[in-house]
Amino acid sequence: MSTNNDVPAQTTGLPVITRQDLRRAAFGSSIGSALEYYDFALYSLASALVFTPLFFPTVDAATGLILSFATYFVGFAARPIGGIVFGRLGDKIGRRTVLVVTILLMGGSSTLIGFLPTYVDHPGDWWGGAGLVAPILLVVLRVLQGFGAGAEMSGASILMAESAPRGERGFWSSLPFMSIQIGTVAAALVYFVLLETNQTVPITETWLWRLPFLFSALLLVAAIFIRLKLKESPTFVKLEVEDQIARAPFRGLVHNSWRTILRAIGIRMAENGSSSIFQALAVAYVTSQAIGVTGPIGALSLVFAASLGAVVVPIAGRLSDRYGRVRVYRAFAIFELIAAFPLWYLLSTGNTVLIIVAVTLALGIGSWGMFGAQSAFMCELFGSRQRYLGVAVSREVSAVLAGGIAPLVGAGIIAWCTSIQGGSSVAGAGSIAWIPLGGYLALLSAITVATTFAIPEPADRSLNVPEDAINDPAVLAGGTSASFKQTPVRR
Repeated sequence: MSTNNDVPAQTTGLPVITRQDLRRAAFGSSIGSALEYYDFALYSLASALVFTPLFFPTVDAATGLILSFATYFVGFAARPIGGIVFGRLGDKIGRRTVLVVTILLMGGSSTLIGFLPTYVDHPGDWWGGAGLVAPILLVVLRVLQGFGAGAEMSGASILMAESAPRGERGFWSSLPFMSIQIGTVAAALVYFVLLETNQTVPITETWLWRLPFLFSALLLVAAIFIRLKLKESPTFVKLEVEDQIARAPFRGLVHNSWRTILRAIGIRMAENGSSSIFQALAVAYVTSQAIGVTGPIGALSLVFAASLGAVVVPIAGRLSDRYGRVRVYRAFAIFELIAAFPLWYLLSTGNTVLIIVAVTLALGIGSWGMFGAQSAFMCELFGSRQRYLGVAVSREVSAVLAGGIAPLVGAGIIAWCTSIQGGSSVAGAGSIAWIPLGGYLALLSAITVATTFAIPEPADRSLNVPEDAINDPAVLAGGTSASFKQTPVRR
């Protein structure tokens, strides 16, 4: 029986990861990821469908949409700060402890959104209309939500990658990312049911818009209970035993890993950008006056997309174990590049079936296919001493540059196309927005494809090595790290 050091666990004090431990870690990591992306999809749909009349009723619809997506963006803007703060703590006090704190902050903020007053008095308001206080409180909670989310997925993926055995790291690390689809489906189904059962009265005129946010509390309690029972990752315990924990992880990250960070940001531009574009912006586009689709098309599209993604994610993780992270990731990015304009054209047709097909393919295959290979990929790029901080900073900076800005830029594009086609008083004005929107997605995809040619293959390298993959001599020589030692898995 051995640990990552290939030294008997009894003499080192390092944990031995059994299959039961691995399954428990997968479940504990996954339920938090489900909560994060339940909140993510929830806020995306709410930004597109309900926040404008509830919190910005004094402006026209186009301006209200921009303001609504601006609150969506500030959550992304807070994520890098959360990534730095909690990533640093994750490299100093452990992965498991930080995962408990981040889930509490993230889920608690989401739940409190369900208790907010709105701008003017609406049914179900606890204190009546609050005027400007209402959108201010919404922004504050969105910032706190983003602050906690800034290290949530990073910690979940790192805990799984550092616990998984050689040759299976891609598959096991993809499982928290698969649970993202569960969270997305849950959010979409909740909105679908609410919209379908209240067709005579807008959901914004009832208290029911609060229910999806209040439901976060149930996931939060379950996630905290499970995570308190998790084992710490063997890699972090090894750093503790050998007194190798970085005293200043941020300084070391900036000095040693800035090139790795740039590459990690590059590979996320297509994945994170398209995820935000098709979960938030596409819904707003097809339900706007430009296309004029009515009904719960956005929620229904996400149900189909996430159902496909739940199948594709673990397959992509398994494929990355067999064929390498870079090759698999590049293949999905190329798919997204080629499909960018055709998918946006399908959205512009206004045909319900074609819209569902477009969103399902874009998210279920393109975006979430990259997701499946990404967890192990990102973890293997960074060295052991500042891995949490490196992954968190890379993920969240890219989340701002690609995911957070994308709906805001897209809303501006739609408004611009509406104006050049005669303004909001003209039926169908803004319909040509699919062309620049397709170009925007193609640009993000091209950045990711190009970045994959600047990264060495890191699959199955030792996660105990302090150097980043781009500085690891064994990786640069074309093989896995010479010092790799398999994590034992007792069957």
